[in-house]
Amino acid sequence: MILKETLVEVLDHQIGLLRDQPLGTIRECLNELKIYDAFVLAISGVRRCGKSTLVKQWLNTRKESHILLNFEDPRLSGFMLEDFAKLDDLVTKQTWEILAFDEIQHVPGWEKYIRSKLEEKQKIIITGSNASLLSREFGTRLTGRHITKELFPFSFSEFLQFFGLQQNADSLKQYMDRGGFPEYLKIGEEEILFRLMDDIIYRDIAVRYGIRQHQLLRKLAVFMISNIGKLYSLNNLRKVFGFGSVRSVADYVSWLEDSYLIFSLPKFSYSIKKQIVNPRKVYCIDNGLAHVNSLSVSRDAGRKLENLVYLYLRRKHMELFYFAEKHECDFIIVEKGQPITAMQVCYHLTQDNLDRELKGLEEAMTELKINHGEIITYDQEDTFNTGVHEVRVIPAWKYLTNS
Repeated sequence: MILKETLVEVLDHQIGLLRDQPLGTIRECLNELKIYDAFVLAISGVRRCGKSTLVKQWLNTRKESHILLNFEDPRLSGFMLEDFAKLDDLVTKQTWEILAFDEIQHVPGWEKYIRSKLEEKQKIIITGSNASLLSREFGTRLTGRHITKELFPFSFSEFLQFFGLQQNADSLKQYMDRGGFPEYLKIGEEEILFRLMDDIIYRDIAVRYGIRQHQLLRKLAVFMISNIGKLYSLNNLRKVFGFGSVRSVADYVSWLEDSYLIFSLPKFSYSIKKQIVNPRKVYCIDNGLAHVNSLSVSRDAGRKLENLVYLYLRRKHMELFYFAEKHECDFIIVEKGQPITAMQVCYHLTQDNLDRELKGLEEAMTELKINHGEIITYDQEDTFNTGVHEVRVIPAWKYLTNS
């Protein structure tokens, strides 16, 4: 329970921050955010990726009166569903037209309150750091009443804007190593990314799901971000870490995914069953986070580049796969159930690896009837004709800025 006096104190403080703090680097997705009567605008994403700042930027574009209440404020620890009644008294007195709630998943039963405000035609925006939690509660009580937007750490374009850099191979190298978490880029202390990793593992996963084996969860998380771009299977993870069952390791992996720490890329198949049983490739939410928390990633420029390309594609496409038969192809982009683009990522093309990269593309394009093939490199540009398909070679520093 929260005293009304405490709530007033917190609101006054946070309204002051909303008014006085600089807006920071304007996010690319700002103009995509829209709010409608009787619909919640929900922004989800990994912890510390800039969700609060994005909400502030968006509210700054609005003429309506508004508040932003951050539930990670220590003074709101223990905020319960019934405390929203005290907030309603303050809202009624101030006639705020837009209510924004940051990290609302910390309040048990929050979706009941949000549903009641929707019925009152209140405009609402919320953020959360757990994809599964938000989607599950939206599904049970807010079915069809929300519009969701995912936010990631800075893209390459936003990284360039943040530092005032030119678009070239040198700035790409910096981005490959440092990633896009705003606070880390501003201060530059690796301790920030160590602490962030701990917060994701312990606060976003272990505490929320009542996991007692903290060290096992952490070891699995470090293993996954140390192997970005590589295949894994649940059964192999069970053997390596000594889980009691495949179901247990599946739960742990799904919690790491729900927190946005990792992503799993399935093998393309028109059979959903085969997609489920085949090994998957793993990627990490941020190169800087992986770089600091895993020594193995820091030495492999090719895998870091592949991770950047995956994140770029994941921002734009929900349906992504890899292809593997006789040869392999890193990414298959699918729209409305149909493969449209085959893509390889190769840090530096040489006479030794060119044949392998082209064969993987050619097989994928032929099998899946794809006309568009690309190879993304660090700093090479070229065109190849395989006799059946034309393949473009694009430098990542151009591709990642959509130039």
